[in-house]
Amino acid sequence: MVFFYKMVTTPSHRQFRLGPERCAGMATGDFFRNFSGIALSNLSILRSAGSSLSSSSIKRDMSKVDSEGQLDPAAADLNGGRSGPGQGARRQTLAQVEIPAEAVRALPADFVKQRRILPLALRDGTIEIATAEPGNRQVIEDIRLLTGLEVGETEVPAGEILEKLAQCYQMTVEKMIEDLNPEGAAAAEGKNLHDIEVMANEPTVINLVNLIISEAIRDRASDIHIVPFEDTMQLRYRIDGLLQENPPPSKQLHAALISRIKIMADMNIAERYLPQDGHIQINHRGVRVDIRVGTLPTIYGEAMVLRLLEKNAKFLTAQELGLDEERTALLYGLVQKPHGLFLATGPTGSGKTTTLYSILKTVYTPEKKIVTIEDPVEYELPGVAQIPVRPTRNFTFANGLRSILRQDPDMIMVGEIRDSETAEIAIRAALTGHQVFSTLHTNDSTGAVTRLLDMGVEAFLISSSLEGVLAQRLVRRICAQCKTPAPVQPAIRERLESLGGARVEGTFYAGRGCEECRNTGYRGRIGIFELLAIDTEMKELILQKRSNAELKATAQRGMLTMHQDAIRKAVAGITSLEEILRVSSGDLLE
Repeated sequence: MVFFYKMVTTPSHRQFRLGPERCAGMATGDFFRNFSGIALSNLSILRSAGSSLSSSSIKRDMSKVDSEGQLDPAAADLNGGRSGPGQGARRQTLAQVEIPAEAVRALPADFVKQRRILPLALRDGTIEIATAEPGNRQVIEDIRLLTGLEVGETEVPAGEILEKLAQCYQMTVEKMIEDLNPEGAAAAEGKNLHDIEVMANEPTVINLVNLIISEAIRDRASDIHIVPFEDTMQLRYRIDGLLQENPPPSKQLHAALISRIKIMADMNIAERYLPQDGHIQINHRGVRVDIRVGTLPTIYGEAMVLRLLEKNAKFLTAQELGLDEERTALLYGLVQKPHGLFLATGPTGSGKTTTLYSILKTVYTPEKKIVTIEDPVEYELPGVAQIPVRPTRNFTFANGLRSILRQDPDMIMVGEIRDSETAEIAIRAALTGHQVFSTLHTNDSTGAVTRLLDMGVEAFLISSSLEGVLAQRLVRRICAQCKTPAPVQPAIRERLESLGGARVEGTFYAGRGCEECRNTGYRGRIGIFELLAIDTEMKELILQKRSNAELKATAQRGMLTMHQDAIRKAVAGITSLEEILRVSSGDLLE
């Protein structure tokens, strides 16, 4: 329902008016910061000055409302600006309406959020607003006094208004960078330590750092990269495994930006020529986020990477990770044995630790004692004792694993087998009645055997203890909002067929790119896997120290390879053929 209000504005009122022309070009998030001394404080003055305007001076304009009190579609954008028979019943939600920039700038961000209203449009001396409580005379008067315009109201559910407010008045890194004045940071590199520390605590720099982190979390980024160059600074987020560039701040703000993050991470801001590591804990919309910070000196200043870890992240099941029902059943059969070694393999960032967490979450019961040793502890598991390694205090995987074995555990997870000492202790623990989980960096499942042999582990120990190996990669999911069938390029088809040794047939898909996926065509990731169960024949080949090629040929007779799994997911429209080639780089079958 729409209501329109008119008033006769006296000259005494106009002198206080803050119309859209006063707000143009100003970042909406900072409006009240700059004008609070004028706007809110003067509302009470304006109200008293206009106290002679009684309710009789407010007239409802019935020309914009039909005989049943419903909104005339021509009067607002919630019906797409069209009128005609039956159009009034096809109401759009606010999420589907594009709000003009001049309407957004007409009212301060703090004001609209506090009153829970949303400006929709400016037309013929009238500002049209969406509100869940039409007829609030105080709000109407405040809007008139701030803009000098007549007020038209459209009744909209409060939930829709709040969602649209977050979208329209959301400050972004790009907007804040436009508003920052880098002149205050001129020659920051030449300033002494105290100057940089003071600048790092300036509200603009503090807000910019907070906004960079908040925007990265909102965009599902796993890492933030800040790299200085001679005249510029590079700001990138790693989203779904790939770095995406964002508009960077001025190079003159680099020293202050790095110093501010160092202060948050409790790092030494005086040390700029040696690598440092730090840690930040924040809360973002009720979720605890751990941030691992690392610096690296370059010829143009310190580069910095922030690794983001959501501690309250939901643990996925094996099928949600990307395993089919048959292999999920085989996996759970392997990990629920009373003893043995189970390995997850793949390159850095392929989701190995996430897979092991999912397994531990599934097999945990109060009757079992589970202990993990990790570098660092990425996620917290209820009921599981988790230990971080501390190499600076000589508490390594090997030392920690020895101590864990004296704690009477049933299951042990070792974050990574990095050396022969850790490998041998883990294998001996598996042989003495413990179920041991760990990770290795190998290209495929059979490569785990040759990697352990290269570390100096005896073949008979591997054959006796190893129960299964899960090799994996992560591929990006095609965005569901813009997925469309796509023809297969001859070069891609030829490349995939040469890798898999079979024809690539079926309908395949790609993402066109949309706002939901940041115009990449992809949103989210899913695993591609190969699960190797060590049977009697494989144990015999391990004892004989056969080559990886022989082990692979034997394994593939009864195993779905990563390449085959990837093609299945492409045919199902989950990922694209281009993404498979990008991730595999030819090594899925090497």
